[in-house]
Amino acid sequence: MRPACTSLSFTGSELSSNYDWPGMLDSVDVAIIGAGQAGLATSWYLKQAGVDHVVLEAKRVAETWRSRRWDSFCLVTPNWTVQLPGAPYAGPDPDGFMNRDELVQHFERWARAFDAPVRQGCAVTSLDPETGGFTLQTGAGELRARRVVVASGGYQRAFMPPGTRDFPPGVTQLLAEEYRNPAELPPGAVLIVGSGQTGCQLAEELHETGRKVILSCGRCPWAPRRMGGRDLMWWMVESGFWSRTLADLPSLAARLFSNPLATGHDGGHDLHLRTLHDKGVELVDRYVGAGDGRVHFAADLSGTIQAGDGMAAYFKKWVDALCESSAFPFLGSCRLRLGSKVVTNSTWRARTSAQSSGQRASAPTTAGSTFPCSTKWAIQSRSTGAPRSRAFTSWAFISSARHSPRSSTVLERMRSWWPNR
Repeated sequence: MRPACTSLSFTGSELSSNYDWPGMLDSVDVAIIGAGQAGLATSWYLKQAGVDHVVLEAKRVAETWRSRRWDSFCLVTPNWTVQLPGAPYAGPDPDGFMNRDELVQHFERWARAFDAPVRQGCAVTSLDPETGGFTLQTGAGELRARRVVVASGGYQRAFMPPGTRDFPPGVTQLLAEEYRNPAELPPGAVLIVGSGQTGCQLAEELHETGRKVILSCGRCPWAPRRMGGRDLMWWMVESGFWSRTLADLPSLAARLFSNPLATGHDGGHDLHLRTLHDKGVELVDRYVGAGDGRVHFAADLSGTIQAGDGMAAYFKKWVDALCESSAFPFLGSCRLRLGSKVVTNSTWRARTSAQSSGQRASAPTTAGSTFPCSTKWAIQSRSTGAPRSRAFTSWAFISSARHSPRSSTVLERMRSWWPNR
């Protein structure tokens, strides 16, 4: 007797129970683990090719976007970048940024449009090789597949940094994926560990509600939201930065660089360590632990920020190369704003074949941040007394740190099959 898939029923913007296939097959040609964008895209292509397959989802389609994002979440990439196979963005605001609910609805419409064979509520608990394929243990029973696509995503396991068990009992501790809105936090200051896109966006939101916010910083690249009248993502795509291969990276470690800091809130604007500092968010260096009623940080905030500048400069080389090519219609120097200071980056120049005279003209002024910033703008360097520890008072603690993709349970098991790889 075939095991049945877990019965689920949702309302509103969620999927209804008739979306799930009623039974569980004993075997299938291809099993896809995960019904996010990667899993559904794989399913779409297999459907076009007529390949027998199933998509196994532990909870619901687009579950990460549903339950592991805060209430005001929106995309950092413009809507025009949503180019899912069979479901490119076709709404009225291509330069806008879909919020959480709009994005989930987009996934739902897409999955229904091609009748994706998704089984919701079917978590895969183990994956083992066997002759001619694989055996998957799921919440609905055993399934055999000739091929398996693991589309569970990277950086999916959040964690609390070391030392949090030593926090005083009165300190509220949250993972970023558990945060929903400022009103759910108790009164008092908030320490956020991790200054990637999520950490910076939460810091901005909490600060704007009047909270005292302390941001423990890591090494993250950044870039202006708009340059020369174009969105950051346009530059990443047109310059080829988005299509880099391993051979294009400065080192293998660059695979783990975070995405450039930015935000899509309020139509998209610059958001990084300098803009947060200018707003009044307190920046401290990397979190190193806690004990004796104090939380401790490393002592080189200036070096951490300069490391992010170095990553930004790496991206700028791709922008410069595009500007120097005939494909880019502008030329000239770009004036950029840092707080109340306006600086001219004399290296931000480009040639264009469209100018028959060969004379340089001024590119549009871009409000935002210097790119990259001179070291003279280093914030709270060691010499200016950046704090190395702080006493706990009335605090909430939010960790936006995540384990690397190696933490995936399924991937760990797969690596054990090939220990030399």
